[in-house]
Amino acid sequence: MALTKTQLLVLAAALIYISLFCSKIGSADEDVPAETGDVPETVVGSYDPAQIVAKALLCFNDKYVYSSCEESYRLTDSGDLNVPKDKTDEYCNGACLTETNLVLNCVDHILANFIFYNKATIRDVRDTVHAGCGYGPERGDFNVAEHIQAEESKAYKAANYQILVGLAFMVLGNGFLF
Repeated sequence: MALTKTQLLVLAAALIYISLFCSKIGSADEDVPAETGDVPETVVGSYDPAQIVAKALLCFNDKYVYSSCEESYRLTDSGDLNVPKDKTDEYCNGACLTETNLVLNCVDHILANFIFYNKATIRDVRDTVHAGCGYGPERGDFNVAEHIQAEESKAYKAANYQILVGLAFMVLGNGFLF
């Protein structure tokens, strides 16, 4: 049984889609250098990974970065922000917000893929601070764990969607072939 030109094109498209989809599963942007402004980060080299992490952790104790913010409101290396709801205005309109962003920038410049002890990323903490200082329904809520769960939920849904699209494409491709 010979395949027609249309059937071969559908088969080729299905195989290309599957190969592209499978190559993206579980991959991160490790091959893309982190950039700050116009200058790419060049921290990863012959450094010992333990030294890089230790240097990133020093950002949390740097007296030049954290100088005015009350210690109980500071971002910890565990990824927690303990800001009471009644202190939201003080945190968001004072030195704490600025100093928290300085710490996040410090860590990000040293190790862009930094993961806090609570499994939060720098992006999770930034999203939490943005929501906590915003004027929406999440104002005053500095619970980083909630933002981690929301991000994981979105990633899970996106992966399921890609799998379903791939399966549908394979079924349709099979229908065109036979």
